[in-house]
Amino acid sequence: MTIKIPRQLYNKLRTIIEGSGFSSVNEFIVYVLRDLVALHKEDEDKLTAEEIKLLKERLKKLGYL
Repeated sequence: MTIKIPRQLYNKLRTIIEGSGFSSVNEFIVYVLRDLVALHKEDEDKLTAEEIKLLKERLKKLGYL
């Protein structure tokens, strides 16, 4: 499966992962998505206000918001 992301976002992510141990942008994206899914699995109920705030901060840092 292929997910398309804007080139500008891809370039920002490539810059973010430099020296981080991630070998590719794809590897980093998979890591972030797994982390988000794990957060959801920990609490199957509604997200708390704090969790929503953290998710928004993460998405903003990634350039989605």
